[in-house]
Amino acid sequence: MSDPILPLESQGLSLAYDDRTIIDQLDLSIPEGQITVLVGGNGCGKSTLLKAFARLLAPRQGAVLLDGHDIRQQATRDVARRLAILPQGPSAPEGLTVHQLVRQGRYPHQRWLQSWTPDDEARVAQALRDTDLHDLADTPVDALSGGQRQRAWIAMTLAQDTDILLLDEPTTYLDLTHQIDILDLLAELNRRWRKTIVMVLHDLNLACRYAHHIVAVRDGRVHTQGDPDTVVTEAMVSAVFSLGCRIIRDPLFNTPMCVPFGKAGIPQREGEPDATGT
Repeated sequence: MSDPILPLESQGLSLAYDDRTIIDQLDLSIPEGQITVLVGGNGCGKSTLLKAFARLLAPRQGAVLLDGHDIRQQATRDVARRLAILPQGPSAPEGLTVHQLVRQGRYPHQRWLQSWTPDDEARVAQALRDTDLHDLADTPVDALSGGQRQRAWIAMTLAQDTDILLLDEPTTYLDLTHQIDILDLLAELNRRWRKTIVMVLHDLNLACRYAHHIVAVRDGRVHTQGDPDTVVTEAMVSAVFSLGCRIIRDPLFNTPMCVPFGKAGIPQREGEPDATGT
């Protein structure tokens, strides 16, 4: 029996900016119907990898495969119907309203001379409800707060109605309440519709809480990958982030929780030995 075709994978993928190699000969398979989170230090290649998965960056070597075929050999409209990406720091034209922005997510589903359909409008309305923006639909995007603006862009990707969502730091600019709201929303989309979600997160504890699969990237290569219990260890945090920590259990979700102490070591309590045991 042949191996199943995965929705998204890289084979021998090398990515570079000018002469600087960012990703080097990387083989990576994204599990279908799961939430995959890319973690790693600044500059390790997480966002660059996400761009290649979205066909926004051409490989120096190797290939990205979408449904088993080279993504660069597929029509742009076909790719846009299969995956949507939310990059870091997107910007909208001045005066564009939230509703107009979210409508843009439907463009891959339009055909030449085809009019806007009730289904298109229903998808837009659902995306606005899912992101709690229905009351701000007529508000210009540039008049929103940072958190509201981020939710508007996420709503646009939801309106695109793809099986694969790529999100580069989707909780950027959001306060803690809205971080959890957005991650809960993504988790619900995964549970209800089995959407394959790949995102970059900086918060390792939130990654452990929401991810089925974690990929730890270091110096342009996969350092380790697997479920949170397998990947998130004190040794991994030390190797990937150059940070001392203790891994304990999250008291609410029973997932790994990273408690960093950095170079200062573990705080010493009166009467206890220091971190060296003396």
